[in-house]
Amino acid sequence: MKTFLPLILLAFIVFIPNRVFSQNQVGGQIVDKENQPVSFANVVLLNAKDSVSVIKGMISEDDGSFLFEEIENRPYVLKISFLGFADYIKRFEVEGNTNLGKIELQETSNSLDEVTVKARKPKIERKIDRISFNVENSVISSLNTYEILKRTPGVIVSQGELLVKNRPATVYINDRKVYLSTAELEQLLSELSGENVKSVEVITTPPARYEAEGSGAILNIVMSKNPSIGYKGSVNTSNTVAVLPKYSLGTSQYYKTNNLNAFASYNFNANNIYKNDESNVTYFEPDGSENSTWLGDFERDTKNYAHSLNTILDFTLSEKSSLSLSANLNFTPKNDSDLRGQTDIYSASGSLDSLFTTDSRLENEAKNMLFNADFSTSLGENGAKLSAQVNYIRYDKDQDQDLNTTYFYGNGDEIRNNIIMTRAMQNSDIYTGQVDITTNMGSLPVETGIKYAGITSNSALDFYNNTFALQVDELSDALDYDENIYAAYFSTSKDLGKWSLKAGLRGEYTDITGISAQNGLVNDQDYFQLFPTFYTMRSIGEESSISLEYNRRIERPRFQSLNPFQYYINENNVKEGNPALVPGIANKVLFNYSYKGALFFDLYWDRVDRSPSVLSFQDNQNQLLRTVNDNLDYTQQFSLDITYANFVTNWYYLYGYLSGFYMENQIYARESAAETYTIDTFSAFLNVGNYFYFGGDGTFSGNVNTYFLPNILAGSYKYENPQFGLDLGLRKTFMNNKISVSINAEDILRTMNIPMQSQYLNQDNGFYAISETRRITFGVRYNFGNFRLNDNNRAINADEETRLKERQVLD
Repeated sequence: MKTFLPLILLAFIVFIPNRVFSQNQVGGQIVDKENQPVSFANVVLLNAKDSVSVIKGMISEDDGSFLFEEIENRPYVLKISFLGFADYIKRFEVEGNTNLGKIELQETSNSLDEVTVKARKPKIERKIDRISFNVENSVISSLNTYEILKRTPGVIVSQGELLVKNRPATVYINDRKVYLSTAELEQLLSELSGENVKSVEVITTPPARYEAEGSGAILNIVMSKNPSIGYKGSVNTSNTVAVLPKYSLGTSQYYKTNNLNAFASYNFNANNIYKNDESNVTYFEPDGSENSTWLGDFERDTKNYAHSLNTILDFTLSEKSSLSLSANLNFTPKNDSDLRGQTDIYSASGSLDSLFTTDSRLENEAKNMLFNADFSTSLGENGAKLSAQVNYIRYDKDQDQDLNTTYFYGNGDEIRNNIIMTRAMQNSDIYTGQVDITTNMGSLPVETGIKYAGITSNSALDFYNNTFALQVDELSDALDYDENIYAAYFSTSKDLGKWSLKAGLRGEYTDITGISAQNGLVNDQDYFQLFPTFYTMRSIGEESSISLEYNRRIERPRFQSLNPFQYYINENNVKEGNPALVPGIANKVLFNYSYKGALFFDLYWDRVDRSPSVLSFQDNQNQLLRTVNDNLDYTQQFSLDITYANFVTNWYYLYGYLSGFYMENQIYARESAAETYTIDTFSAFLNVGNYFYFGGDGTFSGNVNTYFLPNILAGSYKYENPQFGLDLGLRKTFMNNKISVSINAEDILRTMNIPMQSQYLNQDNGFYAISETRRITFGVRYNFGNFRLNDNNRAINADEETRLKERQVLD
């Protein structure tokens, strides 16, 4: 099977019929009176008999171009509309391929100037398989990329994780998956300037060309393109005021000729991070009576220095072919934490029996290097295209921990002292390669491709007790992990009058071997899965549409979750992996109704069977709290989402999102009884974004955003109190946009940190993670050279990097 599968996948592509047939195309380019392209204009092809019936519609591209395919020979009416311009209407007849050339829109008498029009382009666009949130030149473009994601419609931030429709979202940049842990993803995106972000695509039902990994939506960050020739550069700095100070410095340089785009950026981030965790555990006797209650108070101060260098060289080899070489280097020479904690132990009667203090020093050093080569070429004259990409990733991380615990009686007398030391390392190599083809089979557009990903990782943990000279062999281990994934996909679409159809199928074969030096073979998996996707959308008149979507996806365990290593918070609180984890299978059905491109209704159901999760179990007999990577029996939800996005006035844009949902998780209560237990909640999420444009020149803008979330499930945990957030932002540009100054205040009322509790059967534990959510950030950016150029800045991360670093034992 392992020998022939790559050949089978290759044949899947090679033997796809490649005979293409001619078809009529109608295209053109939309410009303004200064011959500048008009992007995001509404372009509609109408039936010439009544000038009302819609044949096809689309949004113009960045360069103002539009192209209709599969057009019959007969008369039509073309209608183009865009904010600030008079409607363009033209009758014409199609006899073969038709190029309408440049179409100049005329400004209306009350039109806005160029800068303001760009700032007010539609922010929400509904497409057949995604919603596009346009942020380029908007008030929030002064934020970093991570802050933009947090403000993207439908995104919930829960315990530092980005959720869409209550499921963890997968982040892509320019259709390339970012494989990082939650903390590392935040660090990477916080270093990317929002000035380079064109839009964020929320893909709630990912099509077949995307990885089948992940049960949630995809957040695809689309970076700006490069239409002009010249040089530009910028320097930027920001300072954040929170519990502890943070600052960043960066510069980017970009140069473009007819055949070469060269980009380089460097960023330095210095962060002092404070976090306070409060915990509670109530242990029980076998008869169900209370034994004791443990209350913990834990503080963590972290000093983090990080350097990142991103370089990109784009070569135009010919009119049809291009080559891109990229490198993304991230070094964190210092990420050290001092941890202090005290746990008070109370008897069932409420008296203080004993306590223990914990002092810990955690030192980390990490290096991450990614190298990418991307080749694309056109095939024939019908728009067919071939692209090929290879990546190599090297990831190294070292972590040392010293843990000192002192036990006391309730009266303060010392009982004993214990020292634990760990020395951990992880070295990983990832190789990926993929080939994608877009073409036509008769009248059907086709996307197809194959991919291979190989991961080799070596991890080790040495555990010492009381003295560095004494090693505890039963707690030390080393893990050698190998994973190979072979994938192929095929998708097509069809427009049938008012109906639009899209369907695809992806197949993935996975081969995993994990060998532990302590336990021998701990994981050996070998499986093949098919992942279909289907979309259908029907236009209702000129203002409404309905759609139906279905897809099947997979949740693979992060390989560090399979690692049996243990990591101690204190001697009675341990995190551990689980080599018995299996992948989960997700199914989702979504029905959508949209009205005037501004009001959207989503009704959906999704379910993930055997979803890999992080669960906590308390061992009442040994008074031990274990955080374990485990499979849920299932998780499912039913939800109705309502979204509204539109300009209320010329200077006020309103975005509102309301989601009412029912969530249900079923777990195996391994520390309670040999039975399953169901945890559920009814809740809602409300997000209101207000965007203001002061004056008439578009140089001064502001935003007010609010969030409200009464409850949500995270494994077996629920919110104890509703979560509420309030953010404010202002941005001002000077000297014809050469200088921009911004100030953003987050979580002004300090209400985003919420206690969470897990209570069922004989399990009763909770935590209150108090991080620096209330912060004020001041930012300044200076542009020089031809700063109106859009560069080729983009992050490059191959598809296996998140699974490489998600939930590492070293974190």
